[in-house]
Amino acid sequence: MKNFTQINQSFTFLTLFLFFIVFSCSENSSKSEEGKPVMEDKEPKVTMLWKTDSIFTGSESTLFHNGTIYVSNGNTKPSEKDGNGFISKLNEDGTVDSEKWVEGLSAPKGMAILNDQLFVTDIDEVVIINLSDGSIEKKLPVENAQFLNDAATDGTFVFFSDMRDAKIYKTDGEKIILVASDVPSINGVEIYNGRIYGLNGEGLISFNENGTYDIINDEVKGGDGLVIINDSTFIASRWAGQIFYIKGNKTTLLLDTQEEKSNTADIGFIPTKNTITVPTFMKNEVAAYELSFE
Repeated sequence: MKNFTQINQSFTFLTLFLFFIVFSCSENSSKSEEGKPVMEDKEPKVTMLWKTDSIFTGSESTLFHNGTIYVSNGNTKPSEKDGNGFISKLNEDGTVDSEKWVEGLSAPKGMAILNDQLFVTDIDEVVIINLSDGSIEKKLPVENAQFLNDAATDGTFVFFSDMRDAKIYKTDGEKIILVASDVPSINGVEIYNGRIYGLNGEGLISFNENGTYDIINDEVKGGDGLVIINDSTFIASRWAGQIFYIKGNKTTLLLDTQEEKSNTADIGFIPTKNTITVPTFMKNEVAAYELSFE
């Protein structure tokens, strides 16, 4: 009788233990690392939240940081040193904090924030701006640069592309270092878990440590802005007016504004609100779209 009771108790404990394990695994499988639901079988879509007035001339790039959306403007002549470029600041709801927070640039494009400084590519130099007061601290000339474009950071360096010279560089704010060359039409760049990703004429690409790269999606060729959700999920824009959601081998068209001639240039992302911020370039606006799943 004693042996039977012990066996029965052991069996009951084992059953409860296995139930707990299965239940726990079931709970964990429905969460992402950020604690948000993983929409494995849902279709992505976007809904417009707001759009600004047409005061952001040649709006090229948006970058979200600590409650502020930074916008680079003045790209109506993207290769000319005309001094009419500027950086704006918006609030998360699209209201204007400062229309011309920084002036005196020419054709500012990609932006990245490192060490409380805003790094901005501007044709053939990188402009470093004090984040607290908007003062220009330094301009780093890039030798033989032709068309500096997007920028991103890994927390140590700022990486940036030269679209016409097919190169990627990095800087710590002092020196300029060549990272990759022979990358045709390289535009958008982003960093995730120490790896460089980009958008060029061949599609969405992932770089190796030696500067070579692999094509991981050839459907979104000629992309502009790149947002990385995780190592298999991306949001990518094409300048002409398209935004795509890429998950694994599946590519979904989220937005097409080509008929309205509303560009979708270097997009940004507000992760806490699943919001894509879109500079419309020739429309001189910034728009915001909520990403959801159904």
